[in-house]
Amino acid sequence: MNFTERLRSSQRNQNSLLCIGLDVDPQRIPNHLQAFPEPVLEFNKRIIEATYDLVCAYKLNLAFYESLGERAWKTVIQTLSFIPKDVMTIGDGKRGDIGNTSEQYAKTLFSDFGFDATTVNPYMGFDSVEPFLRDLEKGVFILALTSNTGSKDFQRLKAGGKPVYEKVASAAKKWNTKRNIGLVVGATHPKELRSIRKITPDIPLLIPGIGKQDGDLQASVRYGCDKSGELAVLNVGRSVMYSSAREDFASAARREATTMRDLIRRYQEEFFR
Repeated sequence: MNFTERLRSSQRNQNSLLCIGLDVDPQRIPNHLQAFPEPVLEFNKRIIEATYDLVCAYKLNLAFYESLGERAWKTVIQTLSFIPKDVMTIGDGKRGDIGNTSEQYAKTLFSDFGFDATTVNPYMGFDSVEPFLRDLEKGVFILALTSNTGSKDFQRLKAGGKPVYEKVASAAKKWNTKRNIGLVVGATHPKELRSIRKITPDIPLLIPGIGKQDGDLQASVRYGCDKSGELAVLNVGRSVMYSSAREDFASAARREATTMRDLIRRYQEEFFR
């Protein structure tokens, strides 16, 4: 089963397009967890226990774990062990380098950590992406148009009469021979999201920028999903994880995640059923 099929199966089994970003800032963890030997790990465990039935994926931004120093490897692996097998895991490292270096990145993310998918920067071209594509069961979300304001600096520049992000989307479509490529497109760019979906009608789109970045959720569902109302992975992080700083943080996270999942479902019903 290729990654696209695996993702679609997860979204159907979970009845959800929601992804929670476990990008944990140790300074924002509720104070009572500081008494635990591994506060970040305990925080992740409780968030996952409270929300795993509401999501199709969890995304770990690796920078938040690498900054933990020597504890990083253990924290990532143990966090992943808490996540049910039916839920996809995304290692958000935005890697991409010359071929032999990318091979090592791919080995770390897919074999050592065991992520189901990762994010890759295509700036250095196909040979920097290819090592991530070898296992058809593993997903590769290529950066197309990111949610940050600086995305305009390069991603919107014209190349051959088309913006670079459209060139990336077209290249991803060409490279997707194993049906394991997706694209990262920010929810802060709904018009462009629609054009990218037209170029790539049947590949997964990882859509960050919802919540604290004020991305357009309704447009993200409408233009980010494929014709079946699936294959959009709608990522929410801080607004779920930090919905409470008190001892009720896990139940508060569940309430926020439930609200977001149900709103996504409502838009799915409106646009696709």
